[in-house]
Amino acid sequence: MEEFALWRASGRRHTHRGHQIFWRDGGAGTDGALLCIHGFPTASWDWHAVWPGLCARFARVIAPDMIGFGWSAKPLNYRYAIADQADLHENLLREQGIGRVHILAHDYGDTVAQELLARDIRRRAEGDDSLVIESVCLLNGGLFPETHRARLIQRLLAGPLGPLIGILGTERTFARSLAAVFGPRTKPSEEQMRQFWLLWCSKHGKRNGHKLIRYMSERRANRARWVGALQETTVPLRLIDGLRDPVSGAHMVARYRELVPDPDVVELPEVGHYPQLEAPDDTLAAVLDFHSTRVE
Repeated sequence: MEEFALWRASGRRHTHRGHQIFWRDGGAGTDGALLCIHGFPTASWDWHAVWPGLCARFARVIAPDMIGFGWSAKPLNYRYAIADQADLHENLLREQGIGRVHILAHDYGDTVAQELLARDIRRRAEGDDSLVIESVCLLNGGLFPETHRARLIQRLLAGPLGPLIGILGTERTFARSLAAVFGPRTKPSEEQMRQFWLLWCSKHGKRNGHKLIRYMSERRANRARWVGALQETTVPLRLIDGLRDPVSGAHMVARYRELVPDPDVVELPEVGHYPQLEAPDDTLAAVLDFHSTRVE
């Protein structure tokens, strides 16, 4: 747990709509700025296994815990929404004086990245270069609502009993559900699972699960905008996907190849939903190769 505690102790604070946001900052390379956007139900800690390699390559690496997640504020009376999470990232980048940025995203973070891409398309059309996305690298996520296979716990959280399910959920049920999306040979250790649980529960986070899960309905409502962003952008894209993921694995990759022009896909056959944790070396190599061959 020492590295886990050090991650938290090394964090910085950003204020978003009056609430404190935890974020990590690093970088000693030359390849500009990289924004890392985590998934549901975890936090920026998801990037720790690839963090040293990313920081060696990029001049700035920024990874916040989104509002409602990890060590950031988890207000009870708050309208959690993908657009608001996109605002959070844009405001943090502008506060740091970053006007050009690469993106690495996972899961829920993929949807935030799609919203950021949609905004980037609009700004480019208007000649606004105040914030420019230079590339996007996506890991497993629900890019297309028609291929997203929600887990039972997600469906329960999104249903009428969601508030109760969130509050009464135990560490054991949480661990069983989350472990099921990992590959059969790349399951998280007990220590890793304990860390995920602590991130979920800190600051009474369980009580907001039914609010955060609304992103699934948002994906359906905004499908044209968010899928359109992948189809219309001129920004280099790469998808790195663990094919053994029951939520957004091989079936999602097939849909990606159907819908996204000139699809650039790296497949990890024995990996599940968390490539950056299950196969960090392969994932990092695919990210860095993308920046060497497609971006530069």
